[in-house]
Amino acid sequence: MISRTQLSPFAAWWWTMDRLTLAALGALMLAGIILLLAASTPVAAKLGLDPFHFVNRQIFYLIPAIAILLGTSLLSPPQIRRLALIVFAIGVVLLAATLVFGTEIKGARRWIVLAGVNIQPSEFVKPSFVVLIAWLFSESARKPDMPANTLALVLLGLVVTLLMLQPDVGQTMLIAMVWCALFFMAGMRLIWVAGIGATALGGLGLAYLTVPHVARRMKRFLDPSSGDTFQVDNAVESFVRGGWLGQGPGEGTVKRILPDSHADFIFAVAAEEFGIVLCLIVLALFAFIVIRVLSRAMAAQDAFARYAASGLAILFGTQSAINMAVNLHLIPAKGMTLPFISYGGSSLLSLAYGMGMVLALTRERPRAERLGRGGMVRAASA
Repeated sequence: MISRTQLSPFAAWWWTMDRLTLAALGALMLAGIILLLAASTPVAAKLGLDPFHFVNRQIFYLIPAIAILLGTSLLSPPQIRRLALIVFAIGVVLLAATLVFGTEIKGARRWIVLAGVNIQPSEFVKPSFVVLIAWLFSESARKPDMPANTLALVLLGLVVTLLMLQPDVGQTMLIAMVWCALFFMAGMRLIWVAGIGATALGGLGLAYLTVPHVARRMKRFLDPSSGDTFQVDNAVESFVRGGWLGQGPGEGTVKRILPDSHADFIFAVAAEEFGIVLCLIVLALFAFIVIRVLSRAMAAQDAFARYAASGLAILFGTQSAINMAVNLHLIPAKGMTLPFISYGGSSLLSLAYGMGMVLALTRERPRAERLGRGGMVRAASA
């Protein structure tokens, strides 16, 4: 039991952070382990691995992820900006290095091996990029003579270029959408709306013409008879087979035939074995986190905290929506994880880093300062 009258830094952190969001994140992590137990065993068997290989590795990564989440939530906004700058700089260097030294998988270079560990640099670039863009837009409002919008556009161009060279169209679209959302929040002009919309359409058309797998996925989505739709067809069918309450743990079949059932299509496994009711609960958790963070961000007095927390919430919610939409065949297939549920070390650690910053930015800052000066008793009795 942590008393409100304690003067320790931990007590001040505990009473000023958003504990409901933290609890919802914990529920997603727990759900991820349970669903991995159901989805990953057949995949491990096909690869000749221990049945619980992916579950054990996810737990292995979950321990440092929790430490990163809680440690980052202790930081102040200036510390978050400095950390984001460092992580972004390292991430950009690794993105560039991936193009030369990365492992090519399915025609794309998105992974690089460091000290025997596979790392996907784009996962760590995303939250850092959002924080830096939020800082630039907040500075633009505070210092009109500062070329913050131009710098934000340059950073967007840099990241998009590196991602498209891999190529990774899904992450590129995600980054661009969050950038536009932040720009809109910062007071975008109508001329910029038209320009960004035209650029986005042009970029999508260019990707269709120059990236073969993007063209194939879009054609298959618009015309299923034009190619192989085995994975998405089985994913959609799993929702029908599962019904409202599911067929029961271990009784599903989709996990035995989909190669990415533990990663991109884990939501389909959840639907078949645990039913649509569980899927709605998972959806509600994501929606709760996003809405909760956005509501607290809008109440923030500091423009940087408001933009950064909102941008990170939009990043988190959009990635979740994309994964679930792919499983339901509402959009073309994209290799994007379901936050805190899909298997993936880079994804898990980067999400913990991003949501840790969210918890830090949505803390009750004025009250935290009072508690830090020894006003705990007065705050508790007020």
